[in-house]
Amino acid sequence: MTNFTIEDKDSFNVLGFGTDLKSHYTDFAGIMKEKSDFWNAVQEDGRLDKLKSLATNDYVFIVNEAVNNKMMHYAGVLTDKTLPEAIRVIEFPKGEYIVIKGEGRTAEELANTLTGMAFAQVLPEVSEVSYVGGPNAAVIMGERDGVMFGEMWIPVVRN
Repeated sequence: MTNFTIEDKDSFNVLGFGTDLKSHYTDFAGIMKEKSDFWNAVQEDGRLDKLKSLATNDYVFIVNEAVNNKMMHYAGVLTDKTLPEAIRVIEFPKGEYIVIKGEGRTAEELANTLTGMAFAQVLPEVSEVSYVGGPNAAVIMGERDGVMFGEMWIPVVRN
């Protein structure tokens, strides 16, 4: 099984720009393309840089959340500030989180790797906690020797 920890986290807010994923939740290729197109757009049009200028640290959050029966995908940062054009303040609850560490050549590859490890390996095999919904995030924490590193944060409850 993939190495993971269960950690207590205080509540925190992520300010983000997002997109409503239109692909069916079982259409992994479609979802990956939509996420990739969105990620490229927020980097190219300056929205990600605008968010980073407000951030309290260097982390970039790639958030997935179900909102009003829609699959939402966001690029965001940890901040208490707002932007009029930002789409959402995403509230993460205080509590326990499964935390999975990973690496990738790009932020997008890292996020995809972490998400795959979390939902295909860790969550199906862990028995002491369960993910019951709410936002989850791949947290891009930095770059070391040309490799991006970060963590997946998934809020969980004890079984």
